[in-house]
Amino acid sequence: MTATAEEAAAPHEFPLPKILTNPASTPPTLITQGAEGRLYKTTYLLPDIPCALKYRPPKPWRHPVLDQRLTKHRILSEARILSKCRRDGLRVPDVYALDEAAGWLMLEWVQGTPVRININQRLGSRTEGIEDDDELKDLMRRIGAAVGKMHSIGVIHGDLTTSNMMLKPPAQQQQTTDGATGLEGEIVIIDLGLASGGVHDEDRAVDLYVLERAFGSTHPRAECIFGEVLDAYRQSYKQAGVALKKLEDVRMRGRKRSMLG
Repeated sequence: MTATAEEAAAPHEFPLPKILTNPASTPPTLITQGAEGRLYKTTYLLPDIPCALKYRPPKPWRHPVLDQRLTKHRILSEARILSKCRRDGLRVPDVYALDEAAGWLMLEWVQGTPVRININQRLGSRTEGIEDDDELKDLMRRIGAAVGKMHSIGVIHGDLTTSNMMLKPPAQQQQTTDGATGLEGEIVIIDLGLASGGVHDEDRAVDLYVLERAFGSTHPRAECIFGEVLDAYRQSYKQAGVALKKLEDVRMRGRKRSMLG
């Protein structure tokens, strides 16, 4: 059941942005919320064009001037990063509209499911034979290729996890299966709110380390095939060798911090 705009706003202590209360928009559905923002599903221009609206509400614990300045900066920064990625051929959500003063960014709604869900459903309760799953390893290689492409165009994600990647199924599968959780399809990198431009291999290595640690935590039984991600990364990014060497250093520092508590 889809909530009305008033019902969607009810659990929150802040009003919805005006664009979500526009009669021309489909009543918004709150998808997720965090400390910094909320994600709604609504429509763009026409009722049959779904979109995602990221809204950064005012933070009462911040000075109003500082809060508005930070909100504007983050909205504009994410929009610029997304536009750069699209321009340079990396598959990310398209930017439809934004209002940095009001604190929202309207994006393409990516059909599909988070890669996290696809991997976990594929694994099921299996404890053996995962390293021989060619389809799963192919998905890992697509992840590595997408990350390599992102780094090659000078973008650092800042929060790489399998929850921040969508698997968009092929068009014919979208037409026949709603919410399909197979392994075919295109990797779409999402949630670039912490992304930045980066030309340093240390930054790329940290990005990879975050993904590696998140993958091991979320999919511990599939750690044996994470190497496929790094192999595909090496093939898709010409300067990958230096970044992967830096990754070894970052891992070492991470182990030392763990030992020291």
